[in-house]
Amino acid sequence: MTIRRILKFPHPDLRARAEVVTVFDDGLQQLVADLLDTMRDAPGIGITAPHVGVLKRVVVIELADGQGVRSYINPAIEWASDVLVRNMEGSVSMPGMNDEVERPAAIRIRYQDVSGTAQTQEADGLLAVCLQHEIDQLDGIFWLYRLSRLKRDRLIKRFEKQQRIQIA
Repeated sequence: MTIRRILKFPHPDLRARAEVVTVFDDGLQQLVADLLDTMRDAPGIGITAPHVGVLKRVVVIELADGQGVRSYINPAIEWASDVLVRNMEGSVSMPGMNDEVERPAAIRIRYQDVSGTAQTQEADGLLAVCLQHEIDQLDGIFWLYRLSRLKRDRLIKRFEKQQRIQIA
């Protein structure tokens, strides 16, 4: 079990576009295992390699839906529904902060599994929200940039205050 250090907002790596994974080896499998351990320790339901300072297109998700751990390498959205839903979102890089974000209710993605095999998946509900949230992160779009400027500024101030209190 390796729990990696999670980068905190506003670390610049959280705004960087992650690189495509081209090598599917033991190192990738170890990264996926480390991400799972780190996410569970945080705790969270989704995490990307950039959250731990590795700028690779790797996502790990574990929901309480009985489907187990899901890992996605190089995920990309192929299709998104016109129907939108609002869900509470947050990040392991900004613990304790959350707000409602509006996203498509259903999506279809293409990705590779940890062995490099091409896959497609359709998702709705919480899984669709998580996938969109984490793919945004891979593209350098931190979730709070989906909020209005006013909401974003309030959350950032609240988070900065929380961090000062924890340091003191």
